[in-house]
Amino acid sequence: MSLPLVDTYGRVHRSLRLSVTDRCNFRCPYCMPLEHVAFLPRTEILSYEELLALVRVGLRLGIREVRITGGEPLVRRDLPVLVQGLSELAGIEDLSLTTNGFHLEEMAQDLKLAGLHRINVSLDTLRSDRFKELSGVDGLHRVLRGIEAARAVGLAPLKVNAVLLRGVNEDEAEELVDWARSLDLSFRFIELMPIGGGPARGRDYLVSGAEVKTRIERIHRLVPLDDGDLSSPARTFRFADGRGDVGFINPVTEPFCAWCDRLRLTADGKIRNCLFDPAELDLRGPLRAGAGEAALEEIWRRAVRNKGAGGCLELDEQEAPVTERRMWQIGG
Repeated sequence: MSLPLVDTYGRVHRSLRLSVTDRCNFRCPYCMPLEHVAFLPRTEILSYEELLALVRVGLRLGIREVRITGGEPLVRRDLPVLVQGLSELAGIEDLSLTTNGFHLEEMAQDLKLAGLHRINVSLDTLRSDRFKELSGVDGLHRVLRGIEAARAVGLAPLKVNAVLLRGVNEDEAEELVDWARSLDLSFRFIELMPIGGGPARGRDYLVSGAEVKTRIERIHRLVPLDDGDLSSPARTFRFADGRGDVGFINPVTEPFCAWCDRLRLTADGKIRNCLFDPAELDLRGPLRAGAGEAALEEIWRRAVRNKGAGGCLELDEQEAPVTERRMWQIGG
């Protein structure tokens, strides 16, 4: 293995968010506009062979965790083929995927057999009418069946994530937690980040993690859960009665940049340090031009050397980061 990826703040980078597509079948208001969405031409999207080649470079540099993202990764054709290719690479200790769950029911077993370790499912509501209003798709029961299918095949730990929007679905915090507890699932509340391209972007919609935690503590006693992973963005608590756990990912009100160990590779082959940092370096061009591993390694290292203190730390200074690309184009 080559020397690890260490930035000028001493952070060692071991985790990669690997976006496989910018396309999505949902139109969640904190992420994408309802219409006039321009997706990348297919020729600009990395092939599975190209994705694997770049991940191999990352593994040589110390990457040990890979999370497959999008867009919605399950809309990418033959995704289990990529999962199997990744699972066969020496060095990946944790291989996971984040999905909206719409296609999970029919794909869970193939993903597990291909080597996927665990899965995160986004679920912002348990009400069918509100689900359709938020996502643009009448698909709540299909997502719930997908979660059951993932549990049945052993994609664990299975975590469910929600973004609460003030005046939209914030009233469901307790209901979501109790539903997760009934299934012994881990639940995560993620603060609204001002990088989506949809209508719900302003701070008027933000529900802080601290506020949600206070509400949950009115009905359930929480005990801090310390798993020793300082790089985890979630502040996690187990329920005192032992039924499940809940976490709070608070990039806006409680930035966790100081211990961030993540890099992002976009579906069109750009390496980024942060959702909120517009700077990115091109890997696709050199790769397709025949660049060797040493040249590609140097691009990874240059990206990490360019990493600042953290994009989350600057959110108090500007309502929305100055970036041409939004969440679904970067990889959540």
